[in-house]
Amino acid sequence: MQSKFAKLLPILLISLIILSGCGLGKSTNDQVSSNNSVSEKKITVVTSFYPIYISTINVTKDISGVQVFNMTKPQTGCLHDYQLTPDDLKTLEKADVFVVNGAGMEAFLDKVIKQQPTLKIIEASQGIELIKDETGEENPHVWVSITDNILQVRNIADQLALIDSSNSAKYKSNADEYVKKLESLRDKMHKGLDGIKNRNIITFHEAFPYFAKEFNLNIAAVIEREPGSEPSPQELKETIKTIRDSQIKALFAEPQYSAKSAETIARETGAKVYALDPIVSGDSTLNSYINIMEQNLTSLEEALK
Repeated sequence: MQSKFAKLLPILLISLIILSGCGLGKSTNDQVSSNNSVSEKKITVVTSFYPIYISTINVTKDISGVQVFNMTKPQTGCLHDYQLTPDDLKTLEKADVFVVNGAGMEAFLDKVIKQQPTLKIIEASQGIELIKDETGEENPHVWVSITDNILQVRNIADQLALIDSSNSAKYKSNADEYVKKLESLRDKMHKGLDGIKNRNIITFHEAFPYFAKEFNLNIAAVIEREPGSEPSPQELKETIKTIRDSQIKALFAEPQYSAKSAETIARETGAKVYALDPIVSGDSTLNSYINIMEQNLTSLEEALK
């Protein structure tokens, strides 16, 4: 019996090795293949313009496999009457997610939805109470309010977490981190502006109603209703009268546009021209929104005190 067992033992050992190679080896390879497929999964996020890009790169910071591209050039500014270019359409063809401001800023959005019905779209201004002008038209410049920008950051993070659930916790953690910075910025600006007695300002175009509401400032007049379109002689006359009647000493131009109209008014009234940036262009650093807003604080403190 022992002799027979001794003869069978090598055969049994070889069989076990073959079986383990077929079983365990296959399972290990499957696991490696599965891990590789997860690690290679990439999500391409495209943003419509600069302020949305800055919010989105803060939400997606350090998340592996998530790429963020801004569709428009950094110097584009607000998307008033913006027309999609062939390059824009090519960029969107590669996108998994398109993050937009919404509230009517991207007039081309219907075209995008029609051409790419499966593209996931995040509207950052969803749920934000919009300000209407005297004609009843909704103002889309919500990001210029720090409080509303915080809501936009939360919207972007929450929607990305639903779309890419594997990174849900990271999106929300990044949003929490960035929101703390924005809340600190808001506190700093309130401390700088709340005690100012002169609360009348003349802005360049209608980008600042949400900002003015947040910091209890009164926009007495707007130099240009549409950026890049010079005011008519009658509009200039009315703005000059407002400045004189209200004894306003400062008016604000925007760094993205020519200050020619503002300088004309300044010569007529003796008011000084300062800069107030609507944060529609700048560098691609994570803190650029905060840095620009701090420059706005400095400009307002100098102009109004």
